[in-house]
Amino acid sequence: MVNTKVELCGITMDNPVVPASGTFGFGYEFAELYDINCLGTFSFKGTTKEPRFGNPTPRIAECEMGMINAVGLQNPGVDAVISTELPKLKACFNKPVMANVSGFSVEDYAYTCERLDSCEQIGWFEVNVSCPNVHGGGMSFGTSPEAAAEVTKAVKGVTTKPVIIKLSPNVTDIVSIAKACEEAGADGISMINTLLGMRIDLKTKKPVIANKMGGFSGPAIKPVALRMVYQVFEAVEIPIVGMGGISSAEDVIEMMLAGATAVEVGAANLVDPFACRDIINDLPRVMEKYGINSLKDIIGGAH
Repeated sequence: MVNTKVELCGITMDNPVVPASGTFGFGYEFAELYDINCLGTFSFKGTTKEPRFGNPTPRIAECEMGMINAVGLQNPGVDAVISTELPKLKACFNKPVMANVSGFSVEDYAYTCERLDSCEQIGWFEVNVSCPNVHGGGMSFGTSPEAAAEVTKAVKGVTTKPVIIKLSPNVTDIVSIAKACEEAGADGISMINTLLGMRIDLKTKKPVIANKMGGFSGPAIKPVALRMVYQVFEAVEIPIVGMGGISSAEDVIEMMLAGATAVEVGAANLVDPFACRDIINDLPRVMEKYGINSLKDIIGGAH
């Protein structure tokens, strides 16, 4: 009997499969399709201090081997998440959930995390300093070690739960940013967020997305994600949540060999809402195929 359990920042998960923020709503939407308690956990929709309508439409574009999105952190705001979304989730999910938080200032991040910290359902914070679709915040904090460290310190100062910093791949040296977050007290690193991409409509000769550019995700980015997780694993001691182009049990194992303790699945959920369930169901077969008895034993195994 194979063992799919892993431990992320002191919390045991039944398996390492985690639907990524922005692709799984607040969970209860998917609970209408299958029992989401099969998941290791999931990262809920990116939450900000105030409600956000998001970017103008169109804000989704398909492309070869992936998609581009510029949703722009549409969410009801932290107060509504606490009063409405988390109670709905509690009715269908009995495990700790990952709270994805974004902001437009250091104070925003700290405020939102402090408000959510007392919610018993939340096991981890995934602090997004890497969203490429928001002007004046998000990715701007994730493109320098100093800014990422400042956000990390501020959030750690007001929370009691593990803090995982989500990093952008749209940088020259992701390792230095990961190390700065670790030194500032981060309990883990989450990577990678989307690459920056665009599409142009040949008929209108204009960008397809109203925001012009957006986050490129899907199978095409997996080699970049693997490379970056591999590099950061060699530089930090804290666990990594790896993501980018994951769509199969084989992909999960490959990402764990690169250094990930848990693995997020993003764009695949938008193609097939049963993607995470099916990956989890297939993990034992793939583990047996490659002679893996326990997933926690293969973390960083490619090094």
